[in-house]
Amino acid sequence: MGAIRNLGIAAIMGLLVSATPLVVGGWFAFHPSERLLALMRPLSLAAVFAALGNTFLGLANVLVYFSRHPTPPTPNHLAAQLAETTVVPFVSFACLSAAWLLVAFGMRRQV
Repeated sequence: MGAIRNLGIAAIMGLLVSATPLVVGGWFAFHPSERLLALMRPLSLAAVFAALGNTFLGLANVLVYFSRHPTPPTPNHLAAQLAETTVVPFVSFACLSAAWLLVAFGMRRQV
């Protein structure tokens, strides 16, 4: 939970972009339409790019952090920093997975 409290503005925006397909998928599950299904594709692509962008931003932040400290990082410290980097992509891809499960549910209702 501490990793989510420490998110920067770019990570928060990336999570919002990644949560958008979840909202549209939920709407599609109960009100299926071609328009919403067509909207899911570009929103999903945006969520994937947001997750990848946040991953690389996190890695860059870890490298900057360690470059500014004269002592070499311990393996535990490095692992903790890299673990925090993976939180946002994990949440992003979890939202995307749930969104497409909702779309699958909506497709079942549409047939």
